[in-house]
Amino acid sequence: MTQRPALFSFLLGGIAAVGFAPLGWWPVTLGCLAAWMWLVHQAPNRRAALWRGWLFGFAHFAIGNNWIAKAFTFQDAMPHALGSVAPALLSLYLAIFPMAAATVAWKLRRPVLDASYVLIFATAWIATEYLRGTLLTGYPWNPLSEIWLPLIGVARGAQWIGTYALSGVTLLVAGALLLALRRDWRLPAAVVALLAILTLGSLAPAIAPSAPNAPRVRVVQPNAADEQRPRDDYAETNLQALVRLSGKPGPAPRLIVWPEGALRYLPEDGYPFQYYADDPAFVRRRIAAPLGPRDVVLTGGNALRFDAAGKVRSATNSIFAIDANARILGRYDKAHLVPFGEYLPARPLLSAIGLSRLVPGEFDFAPGYGADGLDLPAFGRVGFQLCYEIIFSGEVVQSGHRPAFLFQPSNDSWYGYWGQAEHLAQARMRAIEEGLPVIRATPTGISAIIDAQGRIVASIPADTAGAIERPIPPAARPTLFARMGNAMAVLIGIILALAAFALRRLAR
Repeated sequence: MTQRPALFSFLLGGIAAVGFAPLGWWPVTLGCLAAWMWLVHQAPNRRAALWRGWLFGFAHFAIGNNWIAKAFTFQDAMPHALGSVAPALLSLYLAIFPMAAATVAWKLRRPVLDASYVLIFATAWIATEYLRGTLLTGYPWNPLSEIWLPLIGVARGAQWIGTYALSGVTLLVAGALLLALRRDWRLPAAVVALLAILTLGSLAPAIAPSAPNAPRVRVVQPNAADEQRPRDDYAETNLQALVRLSGKPGPAPRLIVWPEGALRYLPEDGYPFQYYADDPAFVRRRIAAPLGPRDVVLTGGNALRFDAAGKVRSATNSIFAIDANARILGRYDKAHLVPFGEYLPARPLLSAIGLSRLVPGEFDFAPGYGADGLDLPAFGRVGFQLCYEIIFSGEVVQSGHRPAFLFQPSNDSWYGYWGQAEHLAQARMRAIEEGLPVIRATPTGISAIIDAQGRIVASIPADTAGAIERPIPPAARPTLFARMGNAMAVLIGIILALAAFALRRLAR
């Protein structure tokens, strides 16, 4: 590694991505991080540290975001060939954040690699990962802490300190391995104790079994891929599959959940007739046909917004609640839209050079008003996180309106195999952080019921049509993170930084 440190930084970054879902080879990621931290420490100057940090990040994010390439195959207005280079183009930007963390750690290092260097590196990683999740609308995909999901006890430490701070702990573990190789056992012993505390403090209490008449949730996955959308019969075929898989009423009220974009008909009344492919009242009656008197359907769909002249100016990516009487009980509009997916940034400029958004359509989607929910009879308050929104730590629950559970409809057929598994992992992290069950419904998988401890209660594999029905898992008490949010990342970062400088002073 000393002969070609830049090449090894690049290779280590790419290999480190195997710690995320679907592979989950977390020991490999820890080893790669430890070796990279050593290479950064050994950099002869700031430029070399910058370069080693950027190369690691570029390879790491290019591999972890390989699924993006598939999204470019759904929209003829967007050059398909761009998909093959899109992960690399995105990684040109994302690599800035590991580069910044590495540069800070290198700048504040001592000649001999010691515990203070590891603590500073972990602090810098927390700060830069948080910035990656917030700057320019944010893109916190694959936070480092997700590698712990195979060790659910460690992953549950996020209920105390959150995803970003747990990523800092991951750097601590990697750095402890590095120090252990140097036979410096003080920080490794402290890190082992920290992991034990997080794990023991996160042990899940026993949950009482659900009563026989407890509300149930039925997750429907029709296995209808986006490739079918150009077909004239897509809307009808998909609706038939959704209704068929919705099951039959039972003694308990059922919440039947359909995926994002599942409903290709407009369900709301009041639009000019030319926008309807079928009568909305008739569509709602078909949706309500398999429902018992206390059942409710939550379905993804679209709503239109008009200008003063009566022309469509935008659409919303929405969730509709429809009851057994074919009434719309409420609607949620997605707030955190996907750049280049649901809207085209700098549209006049980019459209002039032939680019479009990935979701087909003539106009952009408009954002809703943020994390919100609906109070539904028999089910309590349901919180909504539509697809991509679930990846934003600390932003999934409306302040002062804690729901009983979160519903996350998504369209993961865009994502490819790695993306589907990675998206599910991020939903599990939100369940852990907030102490709330998460219900996922996707057209092609992976649909799942996740309990408040981040465990998958039931799921439907990718590329499979089917449905799962279970009692709705109970919520846990609000976690420390649910109360404090990402102030915990700030607090943990400050503690690590103070510990680093305290060690420096004691060593003098």
